[in-house]
Amino acid sequence: MRTFASIGIFCMLAFVCGCSKKNEKLGIADYEISNYTQLSYKEELYSDKVCVANEDINETTFAPSENAMKIGLFDLNKREVLYAKDIHQSLYPASTTKIMTALVALEYGNLDDVVTISKTAAASSFQANEQVCGIKEGEQVTLLDLLHGLVLYSGNDTSVAIAEHISGDVQSFSTLMNQKATELFATRTNYVNPHGLHDDDQYTTAYDLYLIFNEAINNEVFMDIIEKPSYNMTLTAQDGTTREIKCEATNYYSSNRIAQPTAVTVIGGKTGTTNEAGSCVILYSLDTMSNPYISVIMNASSRNVLYKDMTNLLNAVGLEE
Repeated sequence: MRTFASIGIFCMLAFVCGCSKKNEKLGIADYEISNYTQLSYKEELYSDKVCVANEDINETTFAPSENAMKIGLFDLNKREVLYAKDIHQSLYPASTTKIMTALVALEYGNLDDVVTISKTAAASSFQANEQVCGIKEGEQVTLLDLLHGLVLYSGNDTSVAIAEHISGDVQSFSTLMNQKATELFATRTNYVNPHGLHDDDQYTTAYDLYLIFNEAINNEVFMDIIEKPSYNMTLTAQDGTTREIKCEATNYYSSNRIAQPTAVTVIGGKTGTTNEAGSCVILYSLDTMSNPYISVIMNASSRNVLYKDMTNLLNAVGLEE
């Protein structure tokens, strides 16, 4: 059982972090980080199941191409941070947001739910340069298929369809997202939408993203989705006709657009890109002994830099053995 002191810490952090603006939230970061290393906080709130770091780690093992990037490499079996660079600094999440969208949908929805696409969820409601799967108003599709479009192809249209199905509207769904972030002690994260299109009030850290992704990979459905290179969504129109949309994985390792690292095999993950967030990716990988790792790079200047550095970061796993 949690002690009353631990419950008090939880309530205080949840209240302060839930009500603070971005600059105020950063003001309590030092307090939060220092408490990650407290025995009672770590055991009670993290249950000895997560990696903890309050400073940069192993900078000589891997040399990033750009100083602006936030980078983390986490050994899940040993519960050790193998590499950390600015993992507690605030940044914009872009479409890595959709990991939390999937978590909330998996918690509150049923996979065989049939979702009717609204006008606001249809692909036509988004700008031409915004990633969409191509769903249309009035079409029906299962929640499971929407989750594939969300996680694999990063469809912004599928994210709104999911949010409206679960909560009725995006704002109410975002409240559930923030509640889940608080539950996972991702206390420097705030959501206002389920897709990650830029909003100054939507932000996270590389470490919070690790905590969220670490929770997601414990879900069998989420893992089954990220392991796939592609998936065909089936949609039914109002006249009863059906069509398929092929959703290919946006991360370059799963779609075979880039070679796998030599030290590990990338199982899957989630990407995100906006002008403000840069190029981002978080991945789940296994080494030759099937030991699991989570790796994250945020705020790269381009996809080329992102994947070059991610490959080098993951190959550093071999240097730690």
